[in-house]
Amino acid sequence: MTAIAPTRVFPLLVALALAVLSYALERAVREGPPGPEPRRHDPDYVVERFVLTSYGPDGSVTTRFTAEKMLHYPDDGTADIIAPLAIVSKPGKPRYRASSDRAAVADDGEEAFFYDNVVLIREPDATRPEARLETDFLHLVGGVDLALSDREVRMQDGASALAGRGMEYHRDTGAFYLRERVRGLLAPRERKSG
Repeated sequence: MTAIAPTRVFPLLVALALAVLSYALERAVREGPPGPEPRRHDPDYVVERFVLTSYGPDGSVTTRFTAEKMLHYPDDGTADIIAPLAIVSKPGKPRYRASSDRAAVADDGEEAFFYDNVVLIREPDATRPEARLETDFLHLVGGVDLALSDREVRMQDGASALAGRGMEYHRDTGAFYLRERVRGLLAPRERKSG
């Protein structure tokens, strides 16, 4: 048996060490330092069959919100809601009801997004009949002060009916806009005798 001379083994060991170090350095540069763990979107609490009620300065109910289930997410403060019903009342104005199969509410509660079988109803008052709006998506801002949709919308206001795609409704002015493919039937107003 012949012995391997150390002068022959040493260069091989140095080459092997350089190869291992090069590989480790290349992986470290490509992967970079480990970053923060991605945030998870898991609920921190679940509430079933609840009612939220807001009161005005005079003690009257201004908003009543009910739902079958709510899941709150701490990472962004949003909430997913199953079977929501929102009722908004302001003195001297007709009451509004909004319902759907599901909804999402923003962290500050000023925005709500209703999905699937959305119905918005303005109850009748002394001068106007009930108005009913149906769509698959509705974005409410500030309670029902501003209602927006980019989907097909159907509206019944007394004997008049409108339908179209893309809607904007301003509660304070009563302005209602349909953006595309608008069609409808406008009933004549009753003439005042006298």
